[in-house]
Amino acid sequence: MKALKSAVKSVLHSIHKRRRESELHASVVHVTAAQLQADLRSLGLGAGDVVWVHSSLKSLGYVEGGAKAVIDALWQSIQPGGTLVIPAYYMLGTILGTCQDPDYVFDPRAMGSNLGAISDTVLKWPGVRRSIHPTHSIAAIGPLAQDIVGDHHRARSAFGQDSPWQRFTAINGKLMGLGISLGPVTYYHHIEDMLGDDFPVEVGYPRRFDLRCVDFEGRPLTVPVTPFNPDLMPVRIDHPSQQANRDAFWAEFSARGILHTGPVGQSVSWWMHSQEAFDAICDMARHDRTVYALPEGAPQRRRPAGIRS
Repeated sequence: MKALKSAVKSVLHSIHKRRRESELHASVVHVTAAQLQADLRSLGLGAGDVVWVHSSLKSLGYVEGGAKAVIDALWQSIQPGGTLVIPAYYMLGTILGTCQDPDYVFDPRAMGSNLGAISDTVLKWPGVRRSIHPTHSIAAIGPLAQDIVGDHHRARSAFGQDSPWQRFTAINGKLMGLGISLGPVTYYHHIEDMLGDDFPVEVGYPRRFDLRCVDFEGRPLTVPVTPFNPDLMPVRIDHPSQQANRDAFWAEFSARGILHTGPVGQSVSWWMHSQEAFDAICDMARHDRTVYALPEGAPQRRRPAGIRS
């Protein structure tokens, strides 16, 4: 009897889910790849651009063709000659939890992405290149793809010198938030790694872990990973409680004239030149303004007189 009730419940759930999807399909505004491409061009993307995209599929509206249509619109908006870069992170819950799992081995050939449909779909794209990194793998397509993601596992830190973030900044690509706020943007961590001890907040966990990976030929590798200090998560800009900090960064970037915004589908999207973003975030760090909204009077790391930029 228990098994029968479970089976009936499962069938009813499936019927309700299909009905809800049908109602949603009929009620929301439909967005096509052609419309997205036109919006992206109006926003400022163009031929030959190198674009690093953080994204939210659902924020764009009901996209006909789903994630594949979004990637196609991004790709077409920067052709000919453009390169598209999309994070393809894979980890077991948190970075710290991944580092503490003794059985974890990252395989870029078999493991997808934890970042949603757009990220997972780009990994199946013809000609895609993917960096080997156990927590922060990056995918890219286009003529500069390998230049950006190659040898990530040999960088001294996930986001620092010789990482995809540093190489992307060196060519002054366009950092884009497609339907997202300024919260879930890992580019901030590039500045933290590049400044090192000069960054005004101690963001790293006190221990480094050597995580196991395999390369695309199945050969074993070891990659050093330093997780973030979990105590800082509630005050970091991507935490739901930190709307005021997200608004403050939006206002700061807008005042500096580096934040380009506009509608894409049903969302408000944005982009910045990576070098301008880097310079602005470094300058803010000089004044102890970071993505970590520490309480008034909280201790900051003691810094030397100058900050490298």
